[in-house]
Amino acid sequence: PEWYFLFAYAILRSIPNKLGGVIALVMSIAILFILPILHTNKSQGLQFYPINQILFWYMIIIIILLTWIGARPVEAPFILTGQILTVLYFSYYILNPMISKIWDNFLK
Repeated sequence: PEWYFLFAYAILRSIPNKLGGVIALVMSIAILFILPILHTNKSQGLQFYPINQILFWYMIIIIILLTWIGARPVEAPFILTGQILTVLYFSYYILNPMISKIWDNFLK
């Protein structure tokens, strides 16, 4: 695959079930299109959300590592690393809105 889809390819490879891998692959790309629609924070930027700023850079590192794992062969250490990074990739999209809501309630 092309370099810009290697993170999605790593997610596809990290799930042993073929159907589950394809669903995770589609969701990993579709969530990037759906996320701006679901944005409901009171503030438009991250400058008022310090924890989310940290999570943003955490996500950038995860995408870079998933891209690197996608270019590696399917061997023992890379499979487990890809699975862990896949869980962390999807957990970002669960944690980020929750922390934003908590921070909004904290600032009221």
